[in-house]
Amino acid sequence: MGRYIVKRVVIAIPMLLIISFLTFLFINLAPLDPAEVVLKAQGVPTITDELMAQTKEELGMDRPFIVQYFNWLIASLQLDFGSSYVTGKPVWSLLGPAFLNTFKLTIVSSFFIIILSILLGVICALQEGRVMDKSIRGVSFFLTAIPSYWLASMMIWFVSVKLDLLPTNGMTSYQSYILPVTVIVISYAGIYFRNVRTSMISNLNEDYVLYGRACGLPEKTITMHILRNSLQVAMSIFGMAVPIILGSTVVIENVFAWPGLGSLTVRAILSRDFPIIQAYVLILAVAFIAFNTLSDIITAAMNPKIRNDL
Repeated sequence: MGRYIVKRVVIAIPMLLIISFLTFLFINLAPLDPAEVVLKAQGVPTITDELMAQTKEELGMDRPFIVQYFNWLIASLQLDFGSSYVTGKPVWSLLGPAFLNTFKLTIVSSFFIIILSILLGVICALQEGRVMDKSIRGVSFFLTAIPSYWLASMMIWFVSVKLDLLPTNGMTSYQSYILPVTVIVISYAGIYFRNVRTSMISNLNEDYVLYGRACGLPEKTITMHILRNSLQVAMSIFGMAVPIILGSTVVIENVFAWPGLGSLTVRAILSRDFPIIQAYVLILAVAFIAFNTLSDIITAAMNPKIRNDL
């Protein structure tokens, strides 16, 4: 198992380097000159060529591209993403608290999505083709098709405004999690439970199920074996749930005024705050690769055949 983990980590390193390079490249290909953005953010009334040259020298933009990239990469490994063009504060001092708030929302949402997906997937697989299976799938298709921003707005209007039960925005208490988590769970659980259902149905038709029933094993024991084998397939999908939700909370955070990465990044995009945008893209890329690697490791721990085949 140790060799498998090392191999997966080694494979992930060049992917991270490629993504970091592309992130730095695409930001530098933006039509606006970063030096001009900095001077405008500082409220400089007249931007001259001399000021542009001076700003580029201060920010190290006058150096060769590859030198700029390696300097930025080395600094990023130390969580030093430079300073915000707009506020002048270190990017991590702004990004750190926002990332923590988004990560909390993501973890809570992912927990309920996984639990609900497994529960609904098992129920639908065991009731395949019956009324309950068709009803759950029909409702899930309908709820998944609803735009998250509309659903969030309707929940705020009904639960918070009409019934006055929960806060409409911010992150003041555990109650603040209920509405955004509910919207995220509704939006994603309908997608993930179908993967569990499909995998369960596939395993229900395997020979070991027929053999177990022929030997008189309790149905509960057979179901647990089917679920364990089904989760080996679904684990890679669940492993990607966290980074996917982490990167798609922009709408939810803005609707509920959640002080997270989504809200911060939208403001950075509108103000052309390139260091924050760079850091955001890099963090998401690292999250995708890290959780993909972690899900592969967990899957390999559940199925020795996978780690022996690498």
